[in-house]
Amino acid sequence: MPQWGRGLAAAIYDGRMNTLPSTNPAALPADHPFAQVQVLAFDIFGTVVDWHGSIAREVRALYPQVDADAFALAWRAGYQPAMARVMRGEQGWTLIDALHRQILDEILPRFGLAHLGDAERHHLNRAWHRLHAWPDSVQGLTRLKQRYTITTLSNGNIGLLTNMAKRAGLPWDCVLSAEVFKAYKPHPDTYLGVARVFDLPPQQVALVAAHHDDLAAARGCGLRTAYIERPHEFGVAQPKDVSPQPGNDLHAKDLADLASMLGC
Repeated sequence: MPQWGRGLAAAIYDGRMNTLPSTNPAALPADHPFAQVQVLAFDIFGTVVDWHGSIAREVRALYPQVDADAFALAWRAGYQPAMARVMRGEQGWTLIDALHRQILDEILPRFGLAHLGDAERHHLNRAWHRLHAWPDSVQGLTRLKQRYTITTLSNGNIGLLTNMAKRAGLPWDCVLSAEVFKAYKPHPDTYLGVARVFDLPPQQVALVAAHHDDLAAARGCGLRTAYIERPHEFGVAQPKDVSPQPGNDLHAKDLADLASMLGC
């Protein structure tokens, strides 16, 4: 199946070429890669919310002497290794809140913040619950919700994702997390777990993400995939390559663009 680019898809599936949401989305053509999709599952960190900008702003406000950009990057850099330790069995199942705190405690001395007490560390760790959505996220999700059931599929724990959604106004139909499946992405149990929750075959579920490795793992489980460009996920000073890659069914500039592709 060829990858549907945003220009062609928008021209075919949103002939009016406007950004107003349709109140009654028409059915997609039978040969559209998302024609049978019923559920959109969304990666969160980087795809729906701006983790780097949000963390850097909080750190800058609380501790102006600290290089906030470097701090945000260092905190996030510990994320994959921490999850890998759990999945190798080196420590028991651990919520992301607890992993974030472990990483935070490790990096504080490097930034001259070893003196922070438990209350200050707890408040800073909860910054992950207060992440800001990208400017297009709420509108895009609201439009996509007209046609699809929209759910999170994040390694973040349920409490974190719920608090984030409440604060940022993210209109989820459902909050699913690695916590539900006791496995972190990219374990197949996470992607196939979404299909099981909704009693659907995998091809009727699509993953929406700004990370090609996440999408490749979902595709390997039979899900449809949509890539979202987030060139500044790691900050303006470290732009990310957002070039299309083979395999993804859709490639969109942002969530509003994806909604237009899908006639929402």
